[in-house]
Amino acid sequence: MNRRERRVVSKAKSKAIAPNIVDLKTSVITSLRAGDLLGAEMSCRRAIEGAPDDPEPLNLMAQVCCNADQFDHAVEWAIRAIRLDPKPEYLTTLGIALLNAGRCDDAVNAFDKAVQLRPNDAALWSDLGDALIAVGRALDAVLCFRRTLELDPIRASAAFKAGGILRETRQLEDAVAFLDVSNNLQPEHSPTLRLRALALDGLGRHAEALRDNLRADELQPNDPEIGNGIGYDLMKLGRYTESLEWFDRAIEVQPDFAQAIHNKALSLFQLNRFGEAAEAFERLQQIDGKNPEAIWDFALLQMLMGNFEAGWRGREARFDLPSVAPRYPTFGRPRWDGSAPLDGKTIVLYADEGLGDAIQFARYAPMVARLGARVVLVVQKELRSLLSGLDGVAQCLSKSDPVPSFDFHCPISSLPMAFRTRLDSIPAARSYLPAPSPELVSTWDERLGAHDKLRVGVVWSGNPKHCNDLNRSMSLRVMQQLLDLDATFVSLQKDLRENDRETLARTKIVDLTPHLASFVDTAALTSCLDVVVTVDTSVAHLAGGLGRTTWTLLPFTPDYRWLIDREDTPWYPTMRLFRQGAERDWNIVIDRVRDELGKQVSLFGTTLKATPTS
Repeated sequence: MNRRERRVVSKAKSKAIAPNIVDLKTSVITSLRAGDLLGAEMSCRRAIEGAPDDPEPLNLMAQVCCNADQFDHAVEWAIRAIRLDPKPEYLTTLGIALLNAGRCDDAVNAFDKAVQLRPNDAALWSDLGDALIAVGRALDAVLCFRRTLELDPIRASAAFKAGGILRETRQLEDAVAFLDVSNNLQPEHSPTLRLRALALDGLGRHAEALRDNLRADELQPNDPEIGNGIGYDLMKLGRYTESLEWFDRAIEVQPDFAQAIHNKALSLFQLNRFGEAAEAFERLQQIDGKNPEAIWDFALLQMLMGNFEAGWRGREARFDLPSVAPRYPTFGRPRWDGSAPLDGKTIVLYADEGLGDAIQFARYAPMVARLGARVVLVVQKELRSLLSGLDGVAQCLSKSDPVPSFDFHCPISSLPMAFRTRLDSIPAARSYLPAPSPELVSTWDERLGAHDKLRVGVVWSGNPKHCNDLNRSMSLRVMQQLLDLDATFVSLQKDLRENDRETLARTKIVDLTPHLASFVDTAALTSCLDVVVTVDTSVAHLAGGLGRTTWTLLPFTPDYRWLIDREDTPWYPTMRLFRQGAERDWNIVIDRVRDELGKQVSLFGTTLKATPTS
């Protein structure tokens, strides 16, 4: 029996209903089930004629009109019933009619009155929740569904709806809790499993999401959404080859399934099957050519392949991404794209991406200044002291500082496009960052003690919130294989993860990071080192920008800026790249680094012996 049919069944006690009304309900229900709307209407009219002051036939007539999609008439009949007796049942009928008539605010009022009359009725709270969803008050609806479950703990639909709303509003932990209830009450309900998988994905709990999606696929095989969900979870777990099978299944069922094609392109990208990934992106452009995420991801592939012209242009789609756009202010002045003259003008260069990006592209600030502009650099507070001394920068501000009047603005990461940067025109000075003061370097040198061994700075993990952290970071246990070399190892790892804390305490690594108050301190400490060995994080850009010998450890599929199949980088002349192979094993990379570092240790020892002492 559907909801409309259930509305026909009166909840009033049968002793309060005259026998002819009981017969009437039976007749109406029978007619509705048979699809005989005319018969149901005639039964109601006969009853109304026989008992014009009885509200029950009027309410039944309203329900018959709802079944006939005559919602305005249903409203009129329900109001007539309520005038005779404002029972919750009649208010519910009115609310349903108003909802279907598009009068959602009035429907909320009707359901609210019904709840006030009978506050312990779970069904009425659920109806009110549905009405609140219709008027855009989703979080208020959650409160109604919560109350529904308090009154009727086995009402699975309330838990399902609340979980869906909370997932949409990114309250993911609470969403999972409600969806757990829904799953316990209806364990064979594929939509619950699918929705919970989406919430778990949002929490980064992809292994659990995969289990839900696989179970949903058993219950509802060949559903392209579920297949895409399985592929997505496998992709996020690094099981890229397996994910392709599921994306292909989804695309076979739904050939123009843009999301599945996009995910397939990303998995091919991670497998370094770049030609196939490009084909998938091109197919995606035909289907959904304005999707900013697809444009952005394709641009990263083009950049990695060295196609800077298309890549820089495509990367501008980042400002259309919900996760990025709010971070860039809405300036009331024109954005500079490289075409307008800047002589005598003031321009704001604004750090629009991460710390590493700001350090890498700050090299363009002096180039802007040489065009005659007064350059105001706005960066993260951690970088202000470092970049305030950059050549050509008139003023360096933190993002929380008020910005003076200006003529133009430009995102720092858009400067390469503004200068039409090609692979052969990257501004690659050996060092371009301001050198730390000799006094500060001396302070850090004294903290390190005697320089009688090769000094090696190490960083083994980046920002844990980075979308590619799974691939680009390693544990300290892996890097500690270097530590048996006769060198002084110095931690540059500012944000220490809990599982590395105990490991670090047991090693011989010198950890002075509690004294690092800013990037200026890190720059000074880095200037005291002979080699910096780091994963792809901001320290790599800092050391490279200072012209220090830097060895950057890259995952099998690196970030776009590192290109492919080369051990050097045109961005940093003093940097060397150590790449994972297809096995994606950091241990193999560390073995290569250890061999090369061993040579440097030997060379340092030889040089030290040859240096005359005073």
